[in-house]
Amino acid sequence: MILEVCIDSYEGALLAQKYGAKRVELCSALTVGGLTPSLAVSQQCSTLEEIEVHAMLRHREGDFVYSDADLMILQKDLIGLSNANVKGIVFGCLSPANELDLAKNKALVQAAKLLDLEVTFHRAFDFVNEPQKVLEQLIELGFDRLLTSGQQPTAIEGITMIQQLVEWADGRILIMAGSGVNASNAIQLAETGVDALHFTSHKLDMQSITLGMGSKSIPNEEKIASISNLFK
Repeated sequence: MILEVCIDSYEGALLAQKYGAKRVELCSALTVGGLTPSLAVSQQCSTLEEIEVHAMLRHREGDFVYSDADLMILQKDLIGLSNANVKGIVFGCLSPANELDLAKNKALVQAAKLLDLEVTFHRAFDFVNEPQKVLEQLIELGFDRLLTSGQQPTAIEGITMIQQLVEWADGRILIMAGSGVNASNAIQLAETGVDALHFTSHKLDMQSITLGMGSKSIPNEEKIASISNLFK
């Protein structure tokens, strides 16, 4: 089973490598679902030879509906991340009606492929109204994989849909289960036939931060180890 650890720091990448994860999804701002990471952190994580770095491409929090100006920003960030030597990018563009924005997704997929980057459609999928139709569209657009919680708050709650997606995909796109993955449910989720499990590595440092500067996240080594040990 391939494990992908969602991280926001070089320290998180080191731990993911230590416990044998194949990939990391590198983000900033994990408390809002992840945003585009800095190029310096991306480049530093990409120096690790035993793990693939896939970077979030999402410049703002909130929904996944992007204007033409947003698309220009996403395209520029994509180029920057490629120059930082990441292996792939993770994104998703929707319409206001929670359908796939075919034009914007196509533009980003094509730009990524020209730079030899893999592409993952993230949990924007969990907002769409017609999952089977959208899955076929993602395959046609050339996405390499789909990250999903089965359209539920957590993957274990969406396990029936995840299994259905695996069957619909039939090997044409990789299906990765994420959200709420932990040592108590990882085996059950793996039994759906997904290609990978995705889970966050961080926990909040409970030390109070004053003046509205937020709380620092720190890598959760115990969680990474407990899930990784299940698949040794």
